[in-house]
Amino acid sequence: MKIFLVPNYRSDEAVQSGLTLELWLSRQGYEVAWAKDATSKIAGEADVDGSDLVISLGGDGTLLRAARLVSKREIPILGLSYGHVGFLTAASPQERDILSVVSDALAGEMHVSRRATIACTITAIADDGTESVIEAEGLNDMALTRGPLSDMVEFDINVSGHHIDRLRGDGVVVSTATGSTGYALSAGGPIVSPDFTGMVCVPIAPHTIQARAFMTSPSDVVEVAMSHDRPSIPAVAVDGQFVSREGVIDHVAVRRGDADVLLLDYGPESFYNSVSRVFYGVRRDDR
Repeated sequence: MKIFLVPNYRSDEAVQSGLTLELWLSRQGYEVAWAKDATSKIAGEADVDGSDLVISLGGDGTLLRAARLVSKREIPILGLSYGHVGFLTAASPQERDILSVVSDALAGEMHVSRRATIACTITAIADDGTESVIEAEGLNDMALTRGPLSDMVEFDINVSGHHIDRLRGDGVVVSTATGSTGYALSAGGPIVSPDFTGMVCVPIAPHTIQARAFMTSPSDVVEVAMSHDRPSIPAVAVDGQFVSREGVIDHVAVRRGDADVLLLDYGPESFYNSVSRVFYGVRRDDR
């Protein structure tokens, strides 16, 4: 059985915990591999093929990196929190003994939370009129925002061919239920249960009081088309990673991804416990 470790290499605690885990797992006969990182002296590899379990050691950003490495393989990911928030992770060293959590995962005693993903098709137009298309996948969200050369962006939002509105503002976030607690929440969107498999659309600082967040069905396609009446140079990021492209972004289509991300936790109550702890400041020993 192969275990793939994805630590936050900038956290000494996360790396040291990974080394402890590697020693413990190796003694039990497991094969252990580390994610590749140019800044680390630890020999790593970029390919997770053949892995039975991926362990993320860090915050939510590290878990998102693990999800990108897993891509469509649907390998279970166990998130161990060594970050500031750790909303997506299953446990932290302060809450539980890490070795016992990993033991539970290896024994199949943890709940598998299937998280919907998004698939984004980004179309840009170069100065000579040629189009280029970039495909990107995410667990959290796609954010189209005004770039450094724009004071705001104007765009149309369409859902499965139905025109919703033309908006001006700082942009728009299209997120999964998992991403609803990230950028979408900061922009005024709702907290959504991970069982929801549609998408959440949230305008960012719209120049109107009538714009509202809304949710779609799992089969819908959300298209954000830049207005040609008010040209601008927007930026697009998928799970916080800006998309490089040739030319200026013309439109973005977002649909549900072909594969889910499998996160391990201790049951559906883990989500609501995290909501209570992170967003309402309630600790279990307060009750």
